Amino acid sequence: MSGPAGGTARAATTTDVVCLGESMVTFLPSQPGRLADVPSFGRGIGGAESNVACALAAAGHRAAWVGRVGADGFGDHLVETIGGYGVDTSAVRRDPVRPTGIYFRTATDRGAGAHEVAYYRAGSAASAMSPANVPYEEVFAGRVLHLSGITAALSADCLELVRELTAPRPGRPLVSFDVNHRPHLWRGGDATVLLELARRCDLVFVGEDEAEEAWGIVGAEAIRAALPEPGVVVVKRGSAGATVFSGRRPGPRSSNAGGAENTPASRSTEGAGAENAPASRSGEGGGAESGPASRSREGGEAEVVTQVPALRVDVVAAVGAGDAFAAGFLSATLRGLPVRDRVRHGHLMAAAVLTVPGDLTEPPARDHADRLVALDDEAWGRLRLGPGWTAADRAPEEVRTP
Repeated sequence: MSGPAGGTARAATTTDVVCLGESMVTFLPSQPGRLADVPSFGRGIGGAESNVACALAAAGHRAAWVGRVGADGFGDHLVETIGGYGVDTSAVRRDPVRPTGIYFRTATDRGAGAHEVAYYRAGSAASAMSPANVPYEEVFAGRVLHLSGITAALSADCLELVRELTAPRPGRPLVSFDVNHRPHLWRGGDATVLLELARRCDLVFVGEDEAEEAWGIVGAEAIRAALPEPGVVVVKRGSAGATVFSGRRPGPRSSNAGGAENTPASRSTEGAGAENAPASRSGEGGGAESGPASRSREGGEAEVVTQVPALRVDVVAAVGAGDAFAAGFLSATLRGLPVRDRVRHGHLMAAAVLTVPGDLTEPPARDHADRLVALDDEAWGRLRLGPGWTAADRAPEEVRTP
């Protein structure tokens, strides 16, 4: 079934997280330098939502990716590769006319002045996604639906689709939304629509830098003030770690929008709900842990503000860390872990990607990650992770402290 429905009655679900969005074939340079000077490229895959699905599946969760690709070899490669991670790709649709998107990038950090990306995605199959051609039963089949602002920027039809998917409706799964502001996709457009979309979701990931660039909003407290509706707002602060605002807010949305009280963990037997869930981004940093602090919200509800410092990481390529963090956070949420632990699992998943050249890598084994997450604040602050650290349960010397 395609097209929006007035309600979504979900039977016993077998999928933990459904991720919807564009995935592309990416070409990674064989050496540093300008695109004009790179002699050859290796083929990979890239896409915010499919990255999250792959990381979750590799971590042992039941993940599905919903997207649209061309009826071409690159589309075959995407579906086969993503499926190879254990992701359910049965709801991916093939476009007989439009091609699969591709892009080339340099080896430098996305934030560096010398970084180059050449996208060939205009008119792609994914940009034709719309409320009329997306399989809604599959989209709403999971405990969590994960979306990003990238999809909303691809076309008017894609924006309308994201509006439909974030609309309040009975039985809606928890909706996770990564703002993922990409300035080049919003040239000539109004990125403040991302604020509108985020306010309709249950869990929001947003970077301080992108909130300032897209919305002109500065600082974590101001971001939370602009996003009062979501049960959880995760403000990623780069090397400073993350500030997480969590707590239930009373209002008409809570009865039909899949709000914080209907989190996947609280519906299961695994533990606390996502109203206690934070997030952050791994990178340079470290430092003293700041525990959760409670304060009264409008209507007398208690809000918890949690700050968790970033890890120190020897970065190989600063690509895909935000997607990996979201996957780590969602994984810990599905397990019903406490706030601090969810944040730390996000950091560790991001650190795994930061220490490899591409967007995806094998995550640390769960018991290994759990041991690191359980470290006291001082030991956590001393951690420094470099290439190969995910094998540290087999080679302890690869986890280094200064």
